[in-house]
Amino acid sequence: MCGIVGIVGKSDVNLQLYDALTILQHRGQDAAGIVTCQDGRLAQQKANGLAQDVFRTRHMQRLLGNMGIGHVRYPTAGSSGPALAQPFYVNSPYGIALAHNGNLTNADKVGEELFKTDLRHVNTDSDSEVLLNVFAHELQSKGKLSPSADDIFDAVKGVHARISGGYAVVTLIARYGLIAFRDPHGIRPLVYGKRESAKGIEYMVASESVALNVLGFELIDDVEPGEAIYITVDGQLHRRQCAESASLTPCIFEHVYFARPDSIMDGISVYKARLRQGEKLAEKILRERPNHDIDVVIPIPDSSRVAGQALAQKLGVKFREGLVKNRYIGRTFIMPGQQQRKKSVRQKLNPIDLEFKGKNVLLVDDSIVRGTTCQQIIQMSRDAGAAKVYFASAAPAVKYPNVYGIDMPTASELIAHGRTDEEVCREIGADWLIYQDLEDLIAASTEGNKKVTEFDCSVFTGKYVTGDVDQAYLDKLAHSRSDNSKAAAGEDKPIGLHNGESNH
Repeated sequence: MCGIVGIVGKSDVNLQLYDALTILQHRGQDAAGIVTCQDGRLAQQKANGLAQDVFRTRHMQRLLGNMGIGHVRYPTAGSSGPALAQPFYVNSPYGIALAHNGNLTNADKVGEELFKTDLRHVNTDSDSEVLLNVFAHELQSKGKLSPSADDIFDAVKGVHARISGGYAVVTLIARYGLIAFRDPHGIRPLVYGKRESAKGIEYMVASESVALNVLGFELIDDVEPGEAIYITVDGQLHRRQCAESASLTPCIFEHVYFARPDSIMDGISVYKARLRQGEKLAEKILRERPNHDIDVVIPIPDSSRVAGQALAQKLGVKFREGLVKNRYIGRTFIMPGQQQRKKSVRQKLNPIDLEFKGKNVLLVDDSIVRGTTCQQIIQMSRDAGAAKVYFASAAPAVKYPNVYGIDMPTASELIAHGRTDEEVCREIGADWLIYQDLEDLIAASTEGNKKVTEFDCSVFTGKYVTGDVDQAYLDKLAHSRSDNSKAAAGEDKPIGLHNGESNH
């Protein structure tokens, strides 16, 4: 999962890009980067770390130009290091920089084609560099000194024809403008908006609408599945559908966990979706445990807070903030080493004993992935004096890895994979456990926009919407993502903060 942004303005956009990256920081904390363009020259700054650590005044002084793109990285495949910070750049044709959120499922095959057929060199194991070279090759094949909007849209059409997976992309072409496009299933989010300035209309694209809001841009629309938007350097906007067949199937885990609650995606308020998740989970508790003895509902900070509030209200039970979070500890959800995750949970969350002592507590989390965090928090609750500890997940059981840009663990590392709900309950040490039903989770989102009828729910169902994910691919992904392989690659380290860490 990564965050991307692009701006075509009427004055220097460097500070606006930096602000946008800090707003999108929850989408990636491993690395950050910005590329701007002035008078046909591209300037770049990127490095490992948070945006506030990567960019200094001296960098801003050379990141000049009225158009630029930015990226915050959360690695989902391959290794982690400065060479993999985005945006990536190729000098031919024209000079192109690209930033990407998502994951390509046929990157190896396409990478081989790039070398053997297109005669292009890919220098890293990043699928984003593969994507950039495919786009560059498709555009170069037009053989024109000055590409038209039709040429650019045809190049995007060629990208869609060659690659598969989940991807939202912002691309900068020196002297010409900014291109943004989304995969034909719309798995990864991308929105765009405009702002009136004294010099004219300015445009912005970003992973989440909250970035537009904070910078004073008015949300126009989502980039549609398979659609491309081309904004010229002088501010002319062009749109075109570039996929042979497109159908909206966005990732529902954005609504569960990754997106900020103040964002709107595909016309759906993330905040409202999480409220409905809590309400529907409460209805399930009332159906299955009408005589429950819950005294207090306590959310696991932060992303389960909205659902927890709605759940408590529906149950008619007190809602209390019983866990205090240290916001300077990294995300345990994406910490590769199991021992590091266990250590970090204790450092990050501390219970308020008064809210637990002698009470039957219902802990609410957005989801359960490895089970590491909830197991420890349940024990912390008992140590704080809770009489009974129940656990509710606002999402169904996560049983399968994600292949479209979220670094879910291997199937063997998922606590619910191959286990019944009762077995998971015993593993985490709860007195009872309740999961959201998948139908209710989907309904919680579709009620926000009736036009969105399908979602990518592969982490719950094992059904992958691109249709090209087989067991061989999953086995290879499992090898690259396993804790052991990451530790061997030297990646066993914390990588930042998150706005809504349930940490699972």
